Amino acid sequence: MNRTDRLYAIVEDLRAIAPRCRSARALAERFEVSSRTIERDIGALQQAGVPIYAEAGRRGGYALEKSMSLPPLNFTPAEAVAVAIALSRTDQQPFEDDARSALRKLVAAMPGQETERARQLATRVQILMDKPGTPERRYTGSIGRVIEEALLKGVVLRMRYGDANGSLTTREVEPGMFIGGRSGSWYLVAWCRLRDAVRLFRLDRIAAAELTGEPVPGRPLEDFDSDVPDMITRCPALD
Repeated sequence: MNRTDRLYAIVEDLRAIAPRCRSARALAERFEVSSRTIERDIGALQQAGVPIYAEAGRRGGYALEKSMSLPPLNFTPAEAVAVAIALSRTDQQPFEDDARSALRKLVAAMPGQETERARQLATRVQILMDKPGTPERRYTGSIGRVIEEALLKGVVLRMRYGDANGSLTTREVEPGMFIGGRSGSWYLVAWCRLRDAVRLFRLDRIAAAELTGEPVPGRPLEDFDSDVPDMITRCPALD
């Protein structure tokens, strides 16, 4: 995540929990930087006119002016829990950080009494998790954000990719779209310059990724359509 994106994300994170505060240490852990970097970022935001103030004390930290927080939302407790259930597997999907941010905003903007009812209702829902010792997916943290950024910005992605046998190759690819499979696995569909063709890359097999800064050529979206029989593809509905 570059500095501009991080500054924006800090404001959104503080907006989601306003008027509560977040410590520099907690922000540093969330954005995988040092506390000193967060302090410099907060200073830059304050100089730019963003109404962030510091609260002293053991439970202190940084908070956004209450007027900058979201207005109360008329979500019912059941609707809030339904959204939480839908987002419960976002650690295996693209835009996982954005999904968690959206959920925090939703809960923070609900009236206090409804928020507590939603939390109580959530305790009555259990979600089965992987057994202890199950290998963790590698599509997390900084790798995931780089892949998402490459698709959002339309730039070539350089990555280390492992095949089914674990053999790693370095690829430069032109991102096209994400595809979700019936098994729960997610794929990046991209033009692979090594193979000179469209290829599918399982996100949990991408061991490293970096942006090249090179804009991708203007390929039609149809070029990235993939006819894979064991997958179900559907665009997410936004209305």
